[in-house]
Amino acid sequence: MIRIGVIILPERDWDTDRKRWERADCYGFDHAWTYDHLAWRTLADGPWHATLPTLVGAALTTSRIRLGTLVTTPNFRHPVPLAKDLMTLDVMSRGRISVALGAGAPGYDSAVLGGEELSPARRHARFVEFRGLLDRLLSQPVTNWSGDWYSAVDARMIPGPVQRPRPPFLVAADGPRGMRVAAAGARRPGDGWVTMGTRDRGLEEAAWWRDVARTACRMDETLEGAWPYVRMLNMESGTASLSSVDHLRDRLGRATELGFTDVTIAWPRKDQPFRGDEALLDAIAAELPDLRRIGVAAGSSSPPHPVS
Repeated sequence: MIRIGVIILPERDWDTDRKRWERADCYGFDHAWTYDHLAWRTLADGPWHATLPTLVGAALTTSRIRLGTLVTTPNFRHPVPLAKDLMTLDVMSRGRISVALGAGAPGYDSAVLGGEELSPARRHARFVEFRGLLDRLLSQPVTNWSGDWYSAVDARMIPGPVQRPRPPFLVAADGPRGMRVAAAGARRPGDGWVTMGTRDRGLEEAAWWRDVARTACRMDETLEGAWPYVRMLNMESGTASLSSVDHLRDRLGRATELGFTDVTIAWPRKDQPFRGDEALLDAIAAELPDLRRIGVAAGSSSPPHPVS
């Protein structure tokens, strides 16, 4: 079975946005996510609310669905206050939080605090320490740390998260260094890997799936048989034009063929990005039990998807 989640951008005031989170819970989606940015792409000059307060509202509004950040990076976050916020969020949600983590890319989030622009190698080194310290902070009551990028002196996380030893981490990675971090760190239930399948946006669907297949193959080679618990495909760039339940069914089959255990789709918007009709969610929700049962056999009826 494949788990299906939805991405809800934090662009609406809470009086109206709470209804979307309530609907996601009632629809039966397995998880719901919001992006962890200070500003984002073409929506940077429009309304955009903070990620963790939004998830607090979602936690208090919903009762079943898992909630998460997609993706949290070191670009503007320090592990110590982040861990305290995530600990509290996990308590308030009664243990329904997952955290997708990534190295962070150049752009507004990395420049807004006025820091130097980092090379890819230095961003990776910072991320390895960021993830390691966050892991430790959320797994024990008191942490001391002195590293190349961060320090923590008697950092207390009491009472600790509901999920022990900590909420699940999903490492976002498309390249070999990030994939090695994801593979090495996936040692606890719910941990794993998340990818968009490609760094190129605006690809035609066939080209997008070829890139996804290449990325999945690279992860298979990195794992060398030791699979993480979760392999999640963020179909944001591949589902901006999601047109029907059958369209989603085909994509779920393809994702399952490539070894993904989870997918996310974007909540439709009136304009790009993710332009679509919200009524499609009603149709998807009505068939979620059957959609989840799509497996290799269901996906194998589709044409093959070459990786070269």
